Amino acid sequence: MSRFGGLWRRLRARIRARAQGVDSGEQGITGLETAIILIAFVVVAAVFAFVVLSTGLFSSERGKEAVYAGLAKTRGTMTLTGGVIASSDGTRITQVTFSLTLAAGGDSVNLNAADPTNRTVISYIDKDVIDPDIEYSVQPITGNADMLLQQGELLTVTVDFAAQTGGPVFNVGTNQTFILEIKPPTGSYMVLQRTTPPSLAQAIIDLY
Repeated sequence: MSRFGGLWRRLRARIRARAQGVDSGEQGITGLETAIILIAFVVVAAVFAFVVLSTGLFSSERGKEAVYAGLAKTRGTMTLTGGVIASSDGTRITQVTFSLTLAAGGDSVNLNAADPTNRTVISYIDKDVIDPDIEYSVQPITGNADMLLQQGELLTVTVDFAAQTGGPVFNVGTNQTFILEIKPPTGSYMVLQRTTPPSLAQAIIDLY
């Protein structure tokens, strides 16, 4: 009986040891699986963070481009130097002359009216007439004669109301308001709004 009891104790001890060995193995496997899951989670989180960061940087760059484009669009390119001088035949305005310079930091402006592309367009508006693209001529005062307005140059623009071809007639008499819109290829356009005086008896009139 004591021999059987001793055998039983040894058997229980072996079973317990086997059970403990299995538990240790299972714990080892569970720990390895947890480590793999944690590593995978870290990798996925890193990839997600990289994607978010890249998207943010891309959006930021696009935002900068939009801001710079908006500034370039709204920035004044040309400035009026002096007055707007009109010539009169006694009853109506026959031509208007004004001088332009580049604004500080402005890009060069093509004022060659004969250039079919990338040129400055001048539009005429009054209470009766709208002409989106009128004829004009340019005379360099300072600088070269390439009709490209650059920094430090002064160019005089003349719009001959009586010599417009293929468009409406500009019949600008007394007490009449008209608008000239000078639209360069890039940058904001300039608006010149003037009103003729009650009398056009003078040959040369400074318009306000």
